[in-house]
Amino acid sequence: MSELRILIADDHELIRRGVRTLLEAEPGWKVVAEASDGQEAFEKAKETKPEIVVLDIGMPRLSGLEAARRLKRIFPQIKVLMLTMHDSERLAWEVLNVGALGYVTKSDTARDLVIAIEALRRDKTFFTPKVDRIILDSFLNGGSSKRAKEMQGEQLTSRQREIVQLLAEGKTSKEVSALLNLSVKTVETHRANIMRRLSCHSVSDLVRYAVRNNIVQP
Repeated sequence: MSELRILIADDHELIRRGVRTLLEAEPGWKVVAEASDGQEAFEKAKETKPEIVVLDIGMPRLSGLEAARRLKRIFPQIKVLMLTMHDSERLAWEVLNVGALGYVTKSDTARDLVIAIEALRRDKTFFTPKVDRIILDSFLNGGSSKRAKEMQGEQLTSRQREIVQLLAEGKTSKEVSALLNLSVKTVETHRANIMRRLSCHSVSDLVRYAVRNNIVQP
């Protein structure tokens, strides 16, 4: 069987190191790159062309969810597995919505990560058992269509989500403009449109929205 190329992205070095050790213990599996935020993960995926990308959901600059959305749009053949500290119905549907095929909670990494990546390698999905149960219960209770409608109403553009994350992380409009290579005026226009669209009246409202929608971690 050919070598399996994997990219790991997590803003905690110890977690990246642990995940790398776990994965490279498998014959024929190679970690071709590591990244500490979503933007770096996207850039390194372009350079190294991995088959599977393991993304932490809560990363600075660009969240794992937004990085996954961008990766799947540009490289649909890449298979994405999300890592998170949390398990919830809302987060599970978010993961599915961005095109990821798997979801493993960090507390279950030692038990489930290798199994999950093997599933993705075989073009199957894998969700940590508790999350799998949440999704199934929601589906049986008619929650899938309701959740999809809710998410559709909440969706921002990719650029708007980037700006929301950076503002929620405490960046000024000037700092956002430098990071995204936009003019300050353009950032301010985006910010005003976002606040109006989300009915936010302050940065605190925006931070609460970002936390609630898994754009930043609390």
